[in-house]
Amino acid sequence: MGFKDRDRGLGGEQVEGRQAVRELLIAGNRKVREIWIANDMEGNEIIEDIVDLAQDMRVPVYEYSRKKIEAEARSEAPQGVLAKAAPLLEADMGEVLRPRNGVRPFLVAVDGVTDPGNLGAMLRSAEGAGVTGVVLPKHRAVHVTPTVAKSAAGAIEHVPMVLVSGLPTALRQIKEAGIWIVGLDDGGERTLFELGDLATDGICIVLGAEGAGLSKLVTERCDMIVGIPMLGRLSSLNVSAATALACYEVTRHRLAAKH
Repeated sequence: MGFKDRDRGLGGEQVEGRQAVRELLIAGNRKVREIWIANDMEGNEIIEDIVDLAQDMRVPVYEYSRKKIEAEARSEAPQGVLAKAAPLLEADMGEVLRPRNGVRPFLVAVDGVTDPGNLGAMLRSAEGAGVTGVVLPKHRAVHVTPTVAKSAAGAIEHVPMVLVSGLPTALRQIKEAGIWIVGLDDGGERTLFELGDLATDGICIVLGAEGAGLSKLVTERCDMIVGIPMLGRLSSLNVSAATALACYEVTRHRLAAKH
């Protein structure tokens, strides 16, 4: 995945939820120190997978009361399972700017999203749509908390994530690499469905914070601002829903271009 030196990370040391813990083990990108499972857990295929994978990887599995696990958990519903692991490691910006296996960069940049459930859902959609890298600011934004990991349902193990000190500067670097910067904002002069050939080229979709949208500096770095048509009475979508729409619109163009 092109991660930087092993002493840097994004968080993610505690992973909660059945699907997230299973994907942590399947990915094998980082050391898993131990797994906790509730001792009242009934037969469950995912839990059986977790135990089998842990045994194969020689990861200790401990049974505790559900009350103890819920007290240790930092997400709302750990589903009776959590894992303690080495932190996630940053991807290298230089690597995510290069094509991978003949696929041009397909990036998502996050401008100040602070809700962990939203970020987790965004990462899940990005991974499913084939995004090749996610750019996160170090400040004024949520990183990979247990709630993010659970909402992402394992996507944090598979999507390279780059932490940057300033998003406007990072966007300039992305643009210099020949990648289009497309901001998603209600005030866009075009709709998301007018991306055209930009979607099949190197592209970075920029999504703004809940409510506030894109910051002024980030907006100035964009080559194009597009909006999602809202035909009902509501004026906007949740940022995670907007991410899913935007990512799959790019994917739709890319799949069509292959045929």
